[in-house]
Amino acid sequence: MNGFTQVIHFLGGIALLFRDIVLELKTKPFYFKIFLKQIYEIGWKSLPIIFVTSACAGMVLTLQFGLTLEKFGGKIYSPKILSLSIFREFGPVFTSLILAGRVGAGMTAEIGAMKVTQQIDALLALGTSPIKRIVIPRYLGGLVAVPILCLFSCFVSIIFGALIGYFELNLDLFYFFYKVFETSKLHDFFSGYIKTYFFSSFIILTACYFGLKVSQGTYEVGNATTKSVVFSSVLIVLGDYLLTKCYWMMV
Repeated sequence: MNGFTQVIHFLGGIALLFRDIVLELKTKPFYFKIFLKQIYEIGWKSLPIIFVTSACAGMVLTLQFGLTLEKFGGKIYSPKILSLSIFREFGPVFTSLILAGRVGAGMTAEIGAMKVTQQIDALLALGTSPIKRIVIPRYLGGLVAVPILCLFSCFVSIIFGALIGYFELNLDLFYFFYKVFETSKLHDFFSGYIKTYFFSSFIILTACYFGLKVSQGTYEVGNATTKSVVFSSVLIVLGDYLLTKCYWMMV
């Protein structure tokens, strides 16, 4: 199967998987405990890595903007540029790419292992839908956890950016935060925040699709995990461009 055919199969597969999710959401039962567990797995357990990467991103961006603009006497504008960059792009995209590696890979490996050890076949034999028990709780858990992680990422980046602005660029903290909130309007925030729902869908649907496709032993689990991270990351980056384009066409 060549690369183009593989991409078509993948896009068709996740479209059908999303259709199955929508159809089975209308029926009972709903596995609420599994749903809560997925929020914990996706959200709470991802906080440390999101905190570290967001703090570093905020510090690096502030330093780069500040030192570059200082040559032209524009250091005071670094809070404005940082806030727009974080809320519109870096916060949602960085967070989602990190989650594609951490959550997407782990979810693909988990579902792939269930497929190899015939746990999914056992569910089918008991009359239980794998989509309802495995996919839907993960999908809905991602829709809850990923946007919250994005908010967390944005504010951590701004706070640590302000600290670098204070210690490295000699900018007053009150001035820094004032400029951040003066510059960032609601539409700037929502233009990035809304993207996280799409990015969450890309991550979870891709992970579940490749996990459910595993059929030939543990070697294929590793292969599926790699594909999951690559495809979801590409969807996030490409989707970011398309969503940004759509947003500016509507504004």
